[in-house]
Amino acid sequence: MKHGKKYIEAAKEIERGTLYDPADAIALVKKTATAKFDETIEAHIRTGCDGRHADQQIRGAVVLPAGTGKKVRVLVFAKGAKAEEAKAAGADYVGEMDLVPKIQKEGWLDFDVVVATPDMMGVVGRLGRILGPKGLMPNPKAGTVTMDVTKAVKEIKAGKIEYRLDKSNIIHVPVGKASFTEEQLGENFRALMDALVKARPSTVKGAYLRSITLASTMGPGVRVNPLKVQ
Repeated sequence: MKHGKKYIEAAKEIERGTLYDPADAIALVKKTATAKFDETIEAHIRTGCDGRHADQQIRGAVVLPAGTGKKVRVLVFAKGAKAEEAKAAGADYVGEMDLVPKIQKEGWLDFDVVVATPDMMGVVGRLGRILGPKGLMPNPKAGTVTMDVTKAVKEIKAGKIEYRLDKSNIIHVPVGKASFTEEQLGENFRALMDALVKARPSTVKGAYLRSITLASTMGPGVRVNPLKVQ
């Protein structure tokens, strides 16, 4: 992959092979985020889990104290009083069966997170082939299948993110924006790592957090010392 001049110059700031303390890594990632837009800072965590085994799957959610820096559009599947509750909590879209053809036939996907009350999962299940591959299916572990739609919507709007293993046993999650202060990014990173350490499956043998890399959208990766976060 060929990199541009800005990337190459930014990469010179980082010592290859060095495992940085979280605070130093965050400072470097901010310094090397030189794009003209407000880049997202992401954490990429390689785990020692084997996601092929159900007892080594990791999936959950955590509220980032400083938020994500992104406006999140929330769709809620609910009816009656719960639908009114979702609207009052600030959900962007609320509906039930009426939303199925809109998503299936019109390809409408103008939302970032889907929340559903348990009684609506039969309806939402019809959209599994569309929502599933995009990571949008509501899930009890992530707190997106719930009767407490007020709490779900407010937490998502406040900066709740979902984490899960991909097929390579890596977790990819945003921890904020390049415009955030180092303190804000540090708070978010600590909250994420605390949640992941607590989510460690008891069946994992050996090192749990194999490697941690922080990177901005267009910038080079900075490796964090996993021993400093466990």
